[in-house]
Amino acid sequence: MATTTVTLHTDFQAGEVDPRIFGGFIEHLGRGIYEGIYDPTSRFADENGFRQDVMAALRRLRMTAMRYPGGNFVSGYHWEDGVGPRSGRPTTLEMAWQTIEPNTFGTDEFMKLAGMQGWTPMVAVNLGTGSPEEARNWVEYCNAPSGTKYADRRKQNGQAAPYGVKLWCLGNEMDGPWQTGHVPAEHYAIRAQQAAKMMRDTDPSIELVASGSSGNGMPTYVEWDRQVLEYLGNFADYVSLHRYVGDPQGDTANFLAVTASIDQQIEDIDAVCRVVQAKTRSKKRHYLAFDEWNIWYRTWDSINTAPKEFPRRVNEEKYNLEDALMTAGFFNSFIRHASMVKIANLAQVVNVGAPIYVEGDRLVLQANFFPFEMYAKRREGVSLWPVVKGPGYEARDTGYTQMIDASAILGDERLHLYLRCGGNRQADDEGTDDQRADKYRESLADYAASHLRAQYRTGTGAIVLRRITAFSWLMPGRVVFLQDPTHMNTFFIQLNTLCTHAGSAHPLEDPSKAPHPLPAQPGE
Repeated sequence: MATTTVTLHTDFQAGEVDPRIFGGFIEHLGRGIYEGIYDPTSRFADENGFRQDVMAALRRLRMTAMRYPGGNFVSGYHWEDGVGPRSGRPTTLEMAWQTIEPNTFGTDEFMKLAGMQGWTPMVAVNLGTGSPEEARNWVEYCNAPSGTKYADRRKQNGQAAPYGVKLWCLGNEMDGPWQTGHVPAEHYAIRAQQAAKMMRDTDPSIELVASGSSGNGMPTYVEWDRQVLEYLGNFADYVSLHRYVGDPQGDTANFLAVTASIDQQIEDIDAVCRVVQAKTRSKKRHYLAFDEWNIWYRTWDSINTAPKEFPRRVNEEKYNLEDALMTAGFFNSFIRHASMVKIANLAQVVNVGAPIYVEGDRLVLQANFFPFEMYAKRREGVSLWPVVKGPGYEARDTGYTQMIDASAILGDERLHLYLRCGGNRQADDEGTDDQRADKYRESLADYAASHLRAQYRTGTGAIVLRRITAFSWLMPGRVVFLQDPTHMNTFFIQLNTLCTHAGSAHPLEDPSKAPHPLPAQPGE
């Protein structure tokens, strides 16, 4: 097998990495909030009802922008139902996820949680069944000093100082026929512009995210985004992208090659932003908010099949090795496109397609937790363009794909190089899921140990690092984490070969057998 060479140069920069790409998403969906992060009946609950074990795990991920309250949920949500004394809050019928909403967790609870965790609140308003005025009132409740109706109501509810929420989403997936209040692009654009003007008149400092195409398979893909951005103009700062991926055919090589399609989706929507800027002769450029992304396919139909109890057990994915690798692929793509992607939110953070899973008093860190943690620890700096030369393979859906997927961040005298290995069909095609994962891990370890080189270029020439013999992985039950640090020209070369780093090679079959308390962190 031929050697792969990754070449980096300090002058070839993709842009500053915005820390908000390490964001999350909390929706009133399934057990994400109730029996997830908020459970007053748990023995781990604090005085607010927040599970302290969940909060401790989330702090390890250093999440930044946290989106709330939805998602599809928000298009039927009226925020005033979720504020004030809990005894006076109504229980409502929740149409998006076919359940009830007790409204015991609302705006003030989310803001308190965000403050405790150090998150940047990112609030989505209801532009499905809600009005522009309702959205404006919410901004006043959150951001205005006391002395007016909704600001005084916040004060009466125990919060005198404004929350100062700067990020607001103008609805959710309004291009989707499944969305409550779905309308054509031209109708949504009018509704969003009305809301945006009133919201910004209330607080001129806020940033607004327009609801863009909810997936690259939509029939209105890119055309929806063009129409919306042209009409909104300077009222919008960002446009949203969503993407969920999966491996229903059990073809790991094809699955991991989806990273190329994520790159294409980002570049498609950025191209729309640039066309709109040119067409309108605007000095303002719209940036991208990839505010829903994840691996989701095993439980896709649970919304139709799960018992309609409260809270419903829907979308509770159990992740494995290849899902961890795909998580790394998403981050590599966001980092490579640092000049375009300024916000990204993993959907979601607890139980619902999440890196953290709880069952009663048990807590499990899933496979996708660990790559998120590794990237989040090493996120500050500027993105360098990686030039990757080496072998590849032909993926069924995306065509030719290089074996190594890479990104790099140059920080304060420190370079972080992220490497994820692609598929190997000989290791993928036979056996059970667990057997395929074991074979795949072995093939990746062998490739990382024997066939990878990296070059780091400065203005004075190229430095070829010695062969990378270190790789990192998490075997079921214990952490094995090795590194090969090399000092070169005052820069610390840190090689994080995420190609084999994952939470587990096996899906979690019986959550009651999961370890508790939290397992130890991988070493530095």
